[in-house]
Amino acid sequence: MERLLLTAEEAAELLNIGRCKVYDLMRTGELESIKIGRLRRIPVDNIRRFADKLIEEART
Repeated sequence: MERLLLTAEEAAELLNIGRCKVYDLMRTGELESIKIGRLRRIPVDNIRRFADKLIEEART
């Protein structure tokens, strides 16, 4: 079964960026995340949207 929510570390690995950069992107709202209790998780769909946005910006 595909994971729906990822940790910052898992998102960083998927995006091939550093974990600190993922936290910066979440802090600025560029990469939307959700809070479950004290945990912060990133929906896979939000990672895809973020990557699609980067690709679209690179094309223009």
